[in-house]
Amino acid sequence: MKKQDINGAEALIYCLEKLGVEYIFGYSGGAAIPIFDAIITTGTKIKLILTRHEQGAAHIADGYARASGKPGVILVTSGPGAGNIVTGLMTAHMDSVPMIAITGQQIRPMLGLDAFQEADVFNITMPVTKHNYLILETNQLPEIVHEAFSIATTGRPGPVLIDIPKDVSSGPFTGSLEISASQVTAPKLATISAKTIKRTTDLLQIAQKPVILAGHGVLLADAQDQLRAVSKQFDVPVVTTLLGKGAVDETTPLAYGMLGMHGTAYANKAILEADLLLNIGSRFDDRIIGDGKSFGKDATIVHVDIDAAEMGKMIRPDIAIVADAKQFLTQLQATKQAANHQNWRVRLDGYRKQFPLGYSDEHGLTQQHILDSLNHITNGEAIVTTDVGQHQMWAAQFLKTKHANQWVTSGGAGTMGFGLPSAIGAQFACPDKPVVAIVGDGGFQMTLYELATAALHKLPIKIFVLNNHYLGMVRQWQELFYDNRLSGVDLEGNPDFVKLAESYGIKAFNIEKASKVDSIIQKVMAYNGPVLVNCEVAKTDNVYPMIPAGRAYTDMLTEAPTEKLEKPVGST
Repeated sequence: MKKQDINGAEALIYCLEKLGVEYIFGYSGGAAIPIFDAIITTGTKIKLILTRHEQGAAHIADGYARASGKPGVILVTSGPGAGNIVTGLMTAHMDSVPMIAITGQQIRPMLGLDAFQEADVFNITMPVTKHNYLILETNQLPEIVHEAFSIATTGRPGPVLIDIPKDVSSGPFTGSLEISASQVTAPKLATISAKTIKRTTDLLQIAQKPVILAGHGVLLADAQDQLRAVSKQFDVPVVTTLLGKGAVDETTPLAYGMLGMHGTAYANKAILEADLLLNIGSRFDDRIIGDGKSFGKDATIVHVDIDAAEMGKMIRPDIAIVADAKQFLTQLQATKQAANHQNWRVRLDGYRKQFPLGYSDEHGLTQQHILDSLNHITNGEAIVTTDVGQHQMWAAQFLKTKHANQWVTSGGAGTMGFGLPSAIGAQFACPDKPVVAIVGDGGFQMTLYELATAALHKLPIKIFVLNNHYLGMVRQWQELFYDNRLSGVDLEGNPDFVKLAESYGIKAFNIEKASKVDSIIQKVMAYNGPVLVNCEVAKTDNVYPMIPAGRAYTDMLTEAPTEKLEKPVGST
């Protein structure tokens, strides 16, 4: 390709291909036409996946990124097209997911003049991106694109937006397409001193009740193998955040599940009694800590995070280590030190027996039954994506994650509608792996239009709609804290989801009886194509354990309370 023969859009696509981009997920429009056209004229190997909505494109790219470890790329037009990806950018930004968003923009002479489909995308997206650009010179494209990928994927990952006016993308490109590594600066990892490593190993050896808290940062650093090795080496139980699932194999003895608001009782008991808490790659978000004043009050807290801004933001650690999780764990592993905490593990295993996860179908088919059966039938090998709500928490409890990048869910933003499109992205990333989307009837209806994308590409995703005809988590809070005054939670008027799926050409089933669960799930998982399963589940079941927002771990509920509860501090 000769640079004098190409325009800005073609230079852009050339750079994306050179950077290893496999897919662009997007929705076309006037200001982005030159870029969509360049996908054809350049003869690129990049595949364009036309979605049915810009928000869907963003979540699909997000799912692709989380499952593959590579940045997802989206391409949309100006104005409302760019506006529709804000939720997806916020979701990725809150969860530190690498993403490149390319938006078309009005021509440069019209900027700021309220031209057709013009919006100040640069400033609109500044709070929900790691970095963003408005490109004003065509020849800047290669350097900015390479820099954007570097920013998105190094340090603490995140989404980066590139806003390109139409006269920039369609204008002649006369610059250099070749970018040297020296032109793109990446942050250097901080050095961890031998003194810091020794201090940490000493603590792990003298502690009587140590706990490792593994967050999303472990997975982002590709440090799951090192974490698992260190946990065994020092005989330390591991609890994970919602996004940390997969940092350890949850079927192994040292794994105690998710902690926090709806974490397992035994994980929360571990935190409550710990005398050493080693937090690796978690930002101590409010869903974990509850009452910050009492959280870990009897423990020495060591916080390891690549982002210095997280140190002391929520919890003030005794030792703050700004470092990459893999680098830190590798150095711990290399000390060849070890420890034994058998008595502590026996105590926690007692809690595991005392507070097991369970369910009863006495009052109707439960979501837990569906998820427990799915876990056994897939042997925990499927990539699982979820929406947000009760089903998300039960899925985190009952679906045991064995591998990294196998659990895809919206954490910080709590984005309803994430489950289906992220499953599509995960299936594009991992075409040979089973992908299961767990969604509620509320969130599913926010992005169900992407059924068309799944059907068109014959993606063998399995969609389980856990249909309780309510916004279940909000209803639970209204029952527990607002005298059961139900407001804005009854999803009266839900469609027939089976017929809806079939209208897209997707095979579909109903599950209404507990006795049919295993046989239908087996049939679904064996089918080579997209399938939707509408699961008619109990309407008013509640998720336990539960620590009300802003409360201490000592206030954990393991079953329905017998007395009225005070309204919690914080949101659902």
